[in-house]
Amino acid sequence: MRAQPASAPLLIACALGIEHLALRMGDRGGAGGPVTVLRTGMGPKAAERTVTRVLADPPLSGAAVLATGFCAGLAPGMHPGDLVVAEETRDPRGTVPCVGVELLVKELVRTLPGRTVHTGPLTGSDHVVRGPERSDLLATGAIAADMESAATLLSAVRASMRPVAAVRVVVDAPEHELVRIGTVRGGISAFRVLRSVLPAFFEWHRNVLLPRR
Repeated sequence: MRAQPASAPLLIACALGIEHLALRMGDRGGAGGPVTVLRTGMGPKAAERTVTRVLADPPLSGAAVLATGFCAGLAPGMHPGDLVVAEETRDPRGTVPCVGVELLVKELVRTLPGRTVHTGPLTGSDHVVRGPERSDLLATGAIAADMESAATLLSAVRASMRPVAAVRVVVDAPEHELVRIGTVRGGISAFRVLRSVLPAFFEWHRNVLLPRR
């Protein structure tokens, strides 16, 4: 194994304007190399198209890629503002193992003391997950779902070998559906957490390992 060069770029991909705003508000510098925060647009097709295009640009062709934003928690007991660090992302087209999971968990716990951090598979969906569908996805072993992470990471590793990861903030959960009263409170909590995650991402970027070629 060899350490990633400090000058290697980092691409942080999110889908929504509100996610992009949270990340930009939280950017105080400190990354181990150039950082691009990319808004891909909503859904797996938009994520795949945008990430593929951006990684074809030579300055970002060797970038580490981290997918982030909000997600739906699938397991009972999850709450808005909880963090999900994916061990892998999966969708019908394939599964992508994530790199540096333990490091991300350690740094998120340090950066956001008191916040619950869950680890496990993160599953992709082409629509917002609600109601009984949560239980169906939970039965597959996944702990959370979103629309872009799986497509983002699959596009990234198809372009070339690189470290990839996915960290999501729970915005709704089985007991905290988006359609219920309290959505605004849960959304504000998730926004504040997402605004605070970049130091952990930068530490991951500085320390993640790449396989020898």
